[in-house]
Amino acid sequence: MSEQSTHIQFKNTNKWDTKQLVTMALMCAIATLFMFVQIPLLPAAPFLTYDPSFVPAMVIGFAYGAGPGAAVGALAIVIHALITGDWVGALMNLVAALLFILPAAILYKKMHTYKGAIIGLILGVVLATLGSIVANLTIGVWFWYGSADVILPLMIPAVIPFNLLKTILNSVLTLVVYKAVSNLITPKKKQVKGRVSE
Repeated sequence: MSEQSTHIQFKNTNKWDTKQLVTMALMCAIATLFMFVQIPLLPAAPFLTYDPSFVPAMVIGFAYGAGPGAAVGALAIVIHALITGDWVGALMNLVAALLFILPAAILYKKMHTYKGAIIGLILGVVLATLGSIVANLTIGVWFWYGSADVILPLMIPAVIPFNLLKTILNSVLTLVVYKAVSNLITPKKKQVKGRVSE
C-alpha cells in the first residue's frame, strides 16, 4: 500500500454540526422550562395563559432554518406533554407552533434581512392565530369541549385576541433575543455585526 493511500480524509456530511446540535438541545431545554410559565393575558379569560416557549424555537429557526426551528419547538412540546400528560393541549400547541415558526423561518431564509424577519414574523402571527381557531374548533371540540357551541362564543372576545397577543409578544422577544445572540449561534459566514442579519 502506498504512502499516499494511507492518508484518508473523512468529511463530516452531517447537515447539523456539533455546535448546532448543542445549541438546539439548549434551546429545547429552555423552551420546555418556559412552557411552565403561566401568565394570564386577558382578565376576561384567565384560563388562557401566555408562555414564551416559542421564542427559543424561533431563534433556532432564524439561525439554522425552518427544520431545526420546528424540531426544537415540537420536541419541547412533546417533553412538556410527557411531564404533564396534557396531550390534547400539546397537539393544539403544536399546530400553533409549527404555523408560527415554519413560515417565518422559511421567509427569513429567502429574505435574509431585518425586514424579512419582520414580514416573516407577521406571517407567522397571522397563520398561528388562524391555526389556533381551527385547532379549537376541531381538536378542542373532539377532546375537550364536546360541542362547538362551547367555544364559539369565546372566539372573538378571548381566543383570537389571546393568540394574537401571544404571537406578537413572542415575535418581539424573538427579535430582541436573536439580535443579542445571533453572532454567537449563527454560522460564521452568516454573521453580521450589529444587526439581526445581513
